[in-house]
Amino acid sequence: MSDIFTLNAEVREVAGKGASRRLRREGWVPAIIYGGAKNRKPMSLTLKERELSRALKEEAFYSHVLTINIGDKSEQAILMDIQRSPAKGLPLHADFERVTKTTVVHKRVPLHFINEDKCKAVKLQGGKIQHTATDVEVTCKVGDLPEFIEVDVADLELGAVLHLSDLKLPKGVTLTELNKGESHDVPVVSIAKPAGVDSADEDDDAEAEADSEE
Repeated sequence: MSDIFTLNAEVREVAGKGASRRLRREGWVPAIIYGGAKNRKPMSLTLKERELSRALKEEAFYSHVLTINIGDKSEQAILMDIQRSPAKGLPLHADFERVTKTTVVHKRVPLHFINEDKCKAVKLQGGKIQHTATDVEVTCKVGDLPEFIEVDVADLELGAVLHLSDLKLPKGVTLTELNKGESHDVPVVSIAKPAGVDSADEDDDAEAEADSEE
């Protein structure tokens, strides 16, 4: 993971709802940066709405170390939370956490489902891919934080279910939910059977496939 994003910020001197609304009308987004060494205090910031909105359109922005320039200094941080307006989806407030490459974080990363067009259960048996998760929370050092996690569905059979424990993770990365125990091993994706398919139909299909291989 690299620090490919840079944001320019200013220290926010005035707090409160009224001040925040005024900043937004002027094209700024209130933000806060916190964490780091124990003696580091949170700092209120403002960011240009246009610059932040442009960065938020990039999937990688959510899982990369960011450089935030504040005056003549810079901070390394990751985005922890973004609040948006319900109507237009514009950023209203952003939370950043100061980090180093060895900082351990809990962060949600997207799942990329690959080879859906090659899934035999869909192409040959009429199955339907059902996604039950689009992202997962990982625990790792910032330097190991993946941009996304791939889920290959090419070889999934009709009725198959992939759980969190089936995901292939990069070195140094664990799934936060699985760290809580086996009961948190929830489904991620499954191949639903088409309407009208029962066990007898499946047996016939299996027998026909076996005969064709003899």
